[in-house]
Amino acid sequence: MMSQVVTRFAPSPTGYLHIGGARTALFSWAYARKMGGKMLLRIEDTDRERSTEAAVEAIKDGLSWLGLHWDGDAISQFGRASRHADIAHELIARGHAYKCYCSPAELDQMREEARAAGKPPRYNGYWRDRDQSEAPEGVAPVIRIKSPLSGDIVVHDHVQGEVVFKAENLDDFIILRSDGTPTYMHAVVVDDHDMGVTHIIRGDDHLTNAARQIVVYNAMGWDIPEMAHIPLIHGPDGAKLSKRHGALGVEAYRQMGYLPEALRNYLARLGWSHDDDEIFSSEQMIEWFSLDGLNKGAARFDFVKLESINGHYIREAAPDYLYGVMIALAEEVGRLADLEGLTANKATVLAALPELQPRAKTILELIDLAQFIYASRPLPIDSAASALLTPDARSVLGDVRDLLIGLNDWSVEAIDAAMRTLAEAKGLKLGKLAQPLRAALTGRTVSPGIFEVMVLIGRDESLARLGDQIDMK
Repeated sequence: MMSQVVTRFAPSPTGYLHIGGARTALFSWAYARKMGGKMLLRIEDTDRERSTEAAVEAIKDGLSWLGLHWDGDAISQFGRASRHADIAHELIARGHAYKCYCSPAELDQMREEARAAGKPPRYNGYWRDRDQSEAPEGVAPVIRIKSPLSGDIVVHDHVQGEVVFKAENLDDFIILRSDGTPTYMHAVVVDDHDMGVTHIIRGDDHLTNAARQIVVYNAMGWDIPEMAHIPLIHGPDGAKLSKRHGALGVEAYRQMGYLPEALRNYLARLGWSHDDDEIFSSEQMIEWFSLDGLNKGAARFDFVKLESINGHYIREAAPDYLYGVMIALAEEVGRLADLEGLTANKATVLAALPELQPRAKTILELIDLAQFIYASRPLPIDSAASALLTPDARSVLGDVRDLLIGLNDWSVEAIDAAMRTLAEAKGLKLGKLAQPLRAALTGRTVSPGIFEVMVLIGRDESLARLGDQIDMK
């Protein structure tokens, strides 16, 4: 009987949760959920100079916002240092590791001699079989693993296939430093074993690490987890993803107005596919997900595609959900005037959202579109709208205002009928009335239907905004 599937996400807390890490977490989460298993979170915080508690919280916050909830408590790798040391000493007892007393100067000399001989510059195994009685006094040793001297080390990978490394190309790498702290290569293996990890999903920049880690697994006689090394995300130009491409923290995408479900959907398509499906729920992804469905080719990050997917989720969302996201985002990015307006005009914003949603690709755009509801007079007019408010257009708006003042029924149907009558009387197309009317009432050239806008903001506000523009010289 197969043991329970356990995956893990193991970020270093040296900054935000970047987009590549978020994708790794997503795949690890989806596979664990698909198999009825667990995804664990391990914070690889052994680099004490660069690890910060703020970064740990940013990673947890990013995962939570994306809906990628881990099982159990987050585990600190640094907190397990004594366990890592114990295993290093056990490896010595088993004859698979040894203490090395080489000084930095001796190691430099080894590298230079290797280069001079046309060989890779690395440790030459000087203390591998030397009697420890020869150890110099007062020197704290490192502990090195005994890598195999010949043969192949094979990484059986769900994405890369069988990847073969020649043992002769591996040196006896350090597993415990002279100060008693573990190296990454050693700590990862001990942690994954102790946490019961059965499947490791990570970037293919770890593929060479896998060969070294297998040496430790074999030395301890431990089962090697199944592995899937996924290609890193590239930018639209095919180069490695950088900040100019979108290699930002997850919180930056939230602040740009992307919904977590949209980002989740988009990230899933970066390196994994299910037929030609572009839009799918997390439940569908979990149902369809498989490690063998991961792509071997590098995925390219595309903001246009992300915006398109985000626009889909905005269109499909319930207005009350979007309203809550708008409030949270306005507060997070410091748009206090918008926050005040959204809060003070909740009912009006909720009523307007079904008209606004098809016009927005981000939550920030949605907030911008909603501003016409609560903007203070005189309304700020953008350049495109200002171009519509010519002297002739202001004159026509004066006629519109006169007509509206006498209108008894303030409904979309009544306003529409009155505007059509006025346009016909002046020999104008309805658009010639509606365009400057929209500019005057919203400050923009794009909005919900302008007659719907007038009903939303009410008679008094509509007439007052028209007056502000008509009276301008």
